[in-house]
Amino acid sequence: MNKGNWGKIRAFFDLQTEDGFIMKGFKLVEGINGLFVGFPSQKGSDEEYHDTVWAERDIKEKVNQLAIKTYGQDIVAPPPGFEGDDFPPPSPEIDGSPVPVAEPFSDDDIPF
Repeated sequence: MNKGNWGKIRAFFDLQTEDGFIMKGFKLVEGINGLFVGFPSQKGSDEEYHDTVWAERDIKEKVNQLAIKTYGQDIVAPPPGFEGDDFPPPSPEIDGSPVPVAEPFSDDDIPF
């Protein structure tokens, strides 16, 4: 995780799956309701940004919690719809296995 202060962006990071796939370009963003993860995206011909990595809602929430924990801040309350037993506790594990840590970002990885 490459921490810093680039406008509303607080950090850049990569994720590596258990199978060795590395997904680059995640951002930890300071929003009006606290920190959240921005998934990698590209600007389309319509001038809108479109996600290049898609994940189910529960996986997105796990990524959010892991990134916030790694960043070193308190984990925010779960979003609506994730209260009670449906919301998994924050953990650096997914499905009982440790989450591998990708190589740290360097300044050369930042696209601007």
